[in-house]
Amino acid sequence: MATGETGFDDVTFDLISVQYHSLKAGHDYGQYVRDARNAGQEEIAQFFEQVMAEDSQRAQRCHEFLKQLGGTDNTTPPPGT
Repeated sequence: MATGETGFDDVTFDLISVQYHSLKAGHDYGQYVRDARNAGQEEIAQFFEQVMAEDSQRAQRCHEFLKQLGGTDNTTPPPGT
């Protein structure tokens, strides 16, 4: 694999980037849901919830690909903890 300017191979960097942006956006969408609900716009709030769920799924898929590429999974506690 080609190594980019970051020192990571391009595919790993790309997956990390998509994962980061999906998680960041998901955090921001929570505010959008609250704004829509506060404005009495339940249909729009549901739309934002759907978008948030899609980004969460996207981040999870990136995580799975990163594990396949040899990353470590530190999302679960080590045995005995």
